[in-house]
Amino acid sequence: MKRLALPALALLAACGAAQGVRPELAQELAPTGRLRAAINLGNPVLAQKDPARGELRGISVDLARELGRRLAVPVELIAYDAAGKVTDAVKTGAWDIAFVAIDPARATEIDFTPPYVVIEGTYLVAADSPLRAIADVDREGVRIAVSSKSAYDLYLTRTLKRAQLVRAPSPSASIELFVKDKLEAAAGVKQPLEQAMGTPIGRALGARYLREFIEEMKDSGFVARALERSGQRDAAVAPPAPKPRI
Repeated sequence: MKRLALPALALLAACGAAQGVRPELAQELAPTGRLRAAINLGNPVLAQKDPARGELRGISVDLARELGRRLAVPVELIAYDAAGKVTDAVKTGAWDIAFVAIDPARATEIDFTPPYVVIEGTYLVAADSPLRAIADVDREGVRIAVSSKSAYDLYLTRTLKRAQLVRAPSPSASIELFVKDKLEAAAGVKQPLEQAMGTPIGRALGARYLREFIEEMKDSGFVARALERSGQRDAAVAPPAPKPRI
């Protein structure tokens, strides 16, 4: 198989307050008394499950636990096998913070922080495929396997003109579909986009704090160390967010 690099996309993350946080921040970000963190196992850059012990680990887990520590509330990790399932769950109020890619279609329901890490996207094609560059993919007759409602799905839905997307329920299922149906390409299989945190729309005070938290986590080296611990050396810490104009 060979891989064609897709444009990098940005993902967001949400995190908690500093020590001495005001009680209303903890109440807004963790209204049940527990910080419910949606963990997307469909993106191995963000989170992984220990094969021996079954524990969740990775940068999104580390950020969630640090936020819970600052808010002085217990953290409940809620695992999902695809980003689309995370974003669907916002409608039911199932989580308080999540780690998914920033996308305009998601921003109607999720208040995003600046991105904390940048990840390279890709197409996967057969070794003997005539598709040699990104520009070759968007043509008639090309079928692209993609995880439904993933950031790749949303991005490619907006940008592709001729190629056809074939959706699967999770990233692993999209690869199985690519192989089984002998599709021309699969999207999002190298490293799925830039990452960030988000919290449901309507928590303005908490969302402002989360934006500050993510910038601190990048500047302090927390994000870089978390990536190193989980073996994600190809992912890059996102640059500082632009300062707001006064």
